[in-house]
Amino acid sequence: MTHTHDTVPTQYVEARGIRFAYRRFGKAGGVPLVFNQHFTGTMDYWDPAVTDGLARDREVILFNNAGVASSSGETPGSFQEMGANAIAFIRALGLDKVDVLGFSIGGFVAQEITLQAPELVRKLILVGTGTRGADMSASRSAEIFSGSYDPPEHLWLSVHFTPSAASQAAGLAFLERKLRRQDRDPEVSEQTVNAQREAIGKYIAPSEGVLDYLKTIRQPVLVVQGSNDVIIPTQHSYVLQQTLPDAQLILYPDANHGSFYQYPETFVAHATMFLGA
Repeated sequence: MTHTHDTVPTQYVEARGIRFAYRRFGKAGGVPLVFNQHFTGTMDYWDPAVTDGLARDREVILFNNAGVASSSGETPGSFQEMGANAIAFIRALGLDKVDVLGFSIGGFVAQEITLQAPELVRKLILVGTGTRGADMSASRSAEIFSGSYDPPEHLWLSVHFTPSAASQAAGLAFLERKLRRQDRDPEVSEQTVNAQREAIGKYIAPSEGVLDYLKTIRQPVLVVQGSNDVIIPTQHSYVLQQTLPDAQLILYPDANHGSFYQYPETFVAHATMFLGA
């Protein structure tokens, strides 16, 4: 049986005393693509149009990092520690070379994976993310996440999509796609939410030479962003592209934080081209 995002069973692997939950599907044989999720997200928060689209040409691995949803342990309060846990998870699967995708704070984790285990990472895709020391004064994330929504999942229409009619329609289609799966993860705990917030605070703290670390990431990087990200402002993707030694930037029009969910087919085509080059 060929599994898809909606049918693949959850599996578990142990590393560093943590029982990591993961789902692995797609075309085996090449370099797998490991996904790192956004703030408060689980494996069920990925868009099947993206994961199934990419799985046509490669193996896709979704996982919950330590303490998140169906994985055991506690969520650590730094992205460096989350990166170390992700590396342990990847190695526990017996993999010695992967491509890594990180979305939002998953992009912070993806950068840490690449810095700590450069020999493990072939190529890197960073979506809707930023850098250490990023100035978040223009971010509307606190306002958006503290709002009330009916139904609650409509929070993600404000997080990932712009107010335009076209973007909101794409958002409703995205919500319908991602709510299809029956065998679902539990939501994240308060411990995870607090730890992720703590990690964000540490990561964006300003310091001298804060961007120097980016110059040591030598892998090819695809930076993907919406034209008006109100969560991690779009300007930070430009900083990534300008500072990383080998990076290209794609900006999608009339798009917010979840740009690749608004344009899943286009993103899959761009990512497939990048990973296959």
